[in-house]
Order: sequence, then structure tokens, then C-alpha cells
Amino acid sequence: MTQISPITVSTDRILAGVALMLGFCITAPLLDVAAKLASSSVPVGQITTARFVIQCVLMAPVVWLMGLSLRVARGLWLALVIRSGLLFISTFCFIAAIRVMPLADALAIVFVAPFIVLLVGKFYFGEDVGPRRVGAALVGFVGVLFVIQPSFSAFGAVALFPLGTAVGFAFYILVTRGLSRQVHPVSLQFYTGLIASVLCVPILIMAQGSGSVLLDPVWPEGIAWTWLFGVGFFATVSHMMMTYALSLAPSATLAPLQYLELPVATLLGYLVFGDFPNTLTLTGIAIIIGAGLYMIHRERVTARQLVTERAAPPV
Repeated sequence: MTQISPITVSTDRILAGVALMLGFCITAPLLDVAAKLASSSVPVGQITTARFVIQCVLMAPVVWLMGLSLRVARGLWLALVIRSGLLFISTFCFIAAIRVMPLADALAIVFVAPFIVLLVGKFYFGEDVGPRRVGAALVGFVGVLFVIQPSFSAFGAVALFPLGTAVGFAFYILVTRGLSRQVHPVSLQFYTGLIASVLCVPILIMAQGSGSVLLDPVWPEGIAWTWLFGVGFFATVSHMMMTYALSLAPSATLAPLQYLELPVATLLGYLVFGDFPNTLTLTGIAIIIGAGLYMIHRERVTARQLVTERAAPPV
């Protein structure tokens, strides 16, 4: 009888986590493609609403099949609402951006979110962040300026929408840190879809007949229904892939892989829409990726140093 060593099991779990993260990097840009295709005939607010309503509908049977409890401690509801509101804002801003901007340009600006998380952690929460990581974050912001400059010239103030996504998503991550320890990730996905839907639908009702290009809802026609479903479907699948990837492999292993989302988005943007970043934008993307990878490297070094210090025998 063949025995499986703990090391083999651990390696298999990490490889499964890596595979799921790669799946996320491929699936998440498909959400962006579906949203951009839908935006040609459907307002941004309606696409955003569809994203959360479909997520809620898809996650409900999963919660039931897994036998998960939907009970949440009363003290967590405010955090759940804030988290859903932040994701709603960041999603709306991103879809409003890619309605006119190339996918790669908008996504590159959004990748400033980890730098915002780091700086907020240091200066607001007092987390121990060294000067090298702070420097990497500042370099990352310089890269974002490289991307924004040509985008602002070409598309105007719309180029700033991805910054709204980055800020909203950064604080979404910070709120999620606390909730993830107290609510099952699948239940958290369901509640995100449910609460965000409750926030979105009244806005659409109030915008009915307003003539707002971004909010006034319309009745989708033809293929637009497919794109709307694709937005919710790929959002749900990609986020579940990331959730389970993080449960199988260390975040330090998975974090660098997330930057593969940028070349995938660039390729899809070129194949589907004929968009390709210019030289200045490509330079900015390279700076953002380089700064992000260096920041991850420094986090690993710091983590190893802490482990070594704790393991050292007392003098």
C-alpha cells in the first residue's frame, strides 16, 4: 500500500492554489470584456446591478448545498454593508472607465490598490512597513501617472475613474481582512451579492427616465443579455477561484501571479476590441508590475526575518 507523505499533500494543495489563481487571472478579464461589450447598449449602473444580482442568484444554491449557515453576528452587519458598498463603488467606476478606455489601461491604474493598502496600513493602522516597501509604493504611483497621462489626454476625466476603483477596492480589502476570519468565504460572497443588489436596485429605480447615460436603465436586447449574464457569471467564478486559492496556498506564493491578469487583459483587449497600449502606457504598466513584485519580495523577506527572530533561542 502506497503512503502519501504530508509534504506531498502540502505540495498538491499549493499547486491546486496556484492553478486556481491562474484561473482567476484568465477569468477576471473575461468579466471586463463582457462588461465593455454590454456597455455599448446598457448603462453602467444596470451592468453593475446585473453583476451583483447574478452573483447572489448563483451563490444561493451553493450556500444551500454546502449546508452553510447564513446567520451573522449583529455587530458584523455594518462591516458587511460597508464592504458591499465599497465593491459596488469600485465596480461602477471600473465599468464606467472601460466603457471608453482600453481594458489594459484601466486595469493597470487599478493595480495601485495594493500600494494604497500598504500606505493606509502604515500611516493609519500603524502597521510595521519598512521604507523600502513605502518607496516601492511611491514608485508604483509614478507608474500609474505614466498610464493616466495619455489616457487623460485621450478620454478626459474618465481616465480618473479607475483611481476610484483602486481606492474603493483598497478599502474593500482592508474591511475583508477582518470579516474573512468571522464569516465563511462562500457566505461572504452571497452576502456581498445580496447587499450590493439591495444598494443598486433603488438607485436604478430613482434614475428611471432621468436620461442619465450612466444610470437610466433600458430593456436589454439580443446579445446584451448574454453579456450581462457573463458579467455576473465571470465575477462569481473568478472571485471564488481567488477565495479558494488563498485557502490552499500562501498569499506570498499567489500574490505575484495576480499580475498575470494585466497581460491577459491586454491580449483580450487587442483580440476583441483592437486596443493596444501605447509606449508610455506600457512603460507605466512595467513600472507598476516591477514595483508590485518588489513590494511582495520585501514582504517575504520581512516575514522570514520575523520567523527567524521568533525561532531564535533566548540569550
